[in-house]
Amino acid sequence: MENRGKSRLTQGQKPTWTWIAVLVGSLILGAAATALLGGGAAFSVGGWLVLSFILYVVAMYIVTRVIENGRKATDGLWRNLIYGAFLLALLPLVSVIWTVLSQGIPGLMNPGFFASDMNGVTGAVDLKTAREETNPLGGIQHAVVGSLLITLTATLISVPIGLLTSIYLVEYGRDGWLSKAITFFVDVMTGIPSIVAGLFAAGVMAALVGRGANVMGFSAAVALSVLMIPVVVRSTEEMLRVVPNELREASYALGVRKWRTILKVVIPTAISGIASGVTLAIARVIGETAPILVTAGVALTTNWSMFKDWMMSLPVYIYRQLMNPTAPGAPDISSERAWGAALVLILIVMILNLIARIIAKAFAPKKTGR
Repeated sequence: MENRGKSRLTQGQKPTWTWIAVLVGSLILGAAATALLGGGAAFSVGGWLVLSFILYVVAMYIVTRVIENGRKATDGLWRNLIYGAFLLALLPLVSVIWTVLSQGIPGLMNPGFFASDMNGVTGAVDLKTAREETNPLGGIQHAVVGSLLITLTATLISVPIGLLTSIYLVEYGRDGWLSKAITFFVDVMTGIPSIVAGLFAAGVMAALVGRGANVMGFSAAVALSVLMIPVVVRSTEEMLRVVPNELREASYALGVRKWRTILKVVIPTAISGIASGVTLAIARVIGETAPILVTAGVALTTNWSMFKDWMMSLPVYIYRQLMNPTAPGAPDISSERAWGAALVLILIVMILNLIARIIAKAFAPKKTGR
């Protein structure tokens, strides 16, 4: 009786191993079809995976429809398509990370890569290095220092402006003509090309300090702030709107002035989202190349001054090493430096995103248990 009861419960259901069998069969058939369609050419792994996935989705739909019913077959079809879309979206990210890691780790292992700049590193030096097969000279110290200084200055410019603008839009604007105009221009600035921001900053600084003297780190910070401000405004505005009105009304009921309510109630409540939005804005601009190339130029030595001389950054360093190798006769050395710098830049962006998550969790409103 017990066995018959179990058979009734499992009747009309696929065995748990069905998807494994279908997957193995799809991979085998996909490999055979790919080899036949290739016509003797090199075996395409990408084509094999795509064809195997199509065969798997179709086969699972047919098997589920035959064994179970059409409703479950349709549900499984869309579930498999969603899984496939997720893997397809994940593929470029995994490919980029793998490529940068495999190409960039050798550059990071070079002695002095982080502690030296390109001062004194010429084409003759790289040719001698390639000929003698010794460790390449030159590093990214000047590029790392430049990127951090420029990004920090841009953050100091952008965050106060973006925060105060968001406070006005949410707390004081009340859909007036000025708030609508600000919102419109923020939307326009969100889509502005980065090269236009660089040209704008270069023009403004040229008018203030004169042409030629405007190529410096501060000009690059102004260009990046043009790109950061709309991101900070939008993210901060959304966070401030999420704050419940009941908290504001409770503060007003106690006789607290509006500015103090904003400072002591609204901002602390939204600080988690504000901090994470600012961090993501920093991660968005730290990899910009065009505006920095226009405003800060190219430097071979470490420059600690934001208001004097040209300054190198990591994106510009990568571009220069790839497009204009130090020794055209030995481009692999410059390529190794570029990939190492690219890996450092990705690590910085990943660290910033991790910091954003930590800040969001640390400053999130605490949930009190009942």
